[in-house]
Amino acid sequence: MDPSQRVPLGSTKLRVSRLSLGGAPIGGLPEESGEETAAAIIQRAYALGIRAFDTAPLYGSGKSERWMGATLRTLPRDEIVVATKVGRLLRSGDEGKDGKLAPVFDFSFDGVMRSVEESLERLGLDRVDVLHIHDPDRHYDEAMAGAYKALDRLRSEGTIGAVGAGMNQQEMPARFAREGRFDTFLLAGRYTLLDQVGLKELLPLCVEQGIGIYVGGVYNSGLLANPIPGATFNYRPATPEWLEKAQRLKVVCDRHKTPLMAAAIQFPTAHPAVSTVLTGVRAVTELEENVRMFRYDVPAALWTDLRAAGLLPDDAPTPS
Repeated sequence: MDPSQRVPLGSTKLRVSRLSLGGAPIGGLPEESGEETAAAIIQRAYALGIRAFDTAPLYGSGKSERWMGATLRTLPRDEIVVATKVGRLLRSGDEGKDGKLAPVFDFSFDGVMRSVEESLERLGLDRVDVLHIHDPDRHYDEAMAGAYKALDRLRSEGTIGAVGAGMNQQEMPARFAREGRFDTFLLAGRYTLLDQVGLKELLPLCVEQGIGIYVGGVYNSGLLANPIPGATFNYRPATPEWLEKAQRLKVVCDRHKTPLMAAAIQFPTAHPAVSTVLTGVRAVTELEENVRMFRYDVPAALWTDLRAAGLLPDDAPTPS
């Protein structure tokens, strides 16, 4: 599978690479090495054909945007797709510790417009291509009344190319799809080799409406990278049930001499709603490992055996 293949992001004019780079881990890098490491990661990603990059104000209280922007603005702008998010404003105050800015929820129209201006300043770019409403789990009404209207205006003005939402659930994006005009969603952890809950409602809606999906969390926060006791699922210690399922997946992969990570990173690409697989890394070596897993020649018989073992539902398409 070619990570550099360019495909449309849903029905938009944007074209993203099949593998994209997320900036959440970059925001967690230590100050003394962060910008240098981020630069090395992004430069290597570009050399490997990755042309889609995602970040957010929340990641490292602005560090991810600043460090990624420092390198992104040296790349040919028309060759890359840059996404960031709205819904958090970074403000100083009692919540900020050690001089760091604290994220403050703000899904209002004016708050979102300020957020976009501040993101552009941190990135050092004159535009971004995709804006996602970031984790509005308890703020649906505010997000639709404020954030969505702001992003819709930016889209109608031609300032951005796509309106989206990034979440770790499938239910609210499905509601967004029914009640608004969205171009894309970032769906984290809910359409993976382990957890296909996104098939229930969201992904069929996206196919019907031409909405392109960024699939994130393909390793389910670690469980599909190394399914051992103590591994995490959905950012918490995996329950015995999830651990047992992940271990069963690994047994089938081992039988086919295929790394579990290769099956995990490639599985979502077969769904017609999925445009790109979004992975975040903290080092160039992790990036290169993801690319190697994406390119790995996974035998067709592996998918057949996973389905026969009841580990994949019948309606989940698999790579050919």
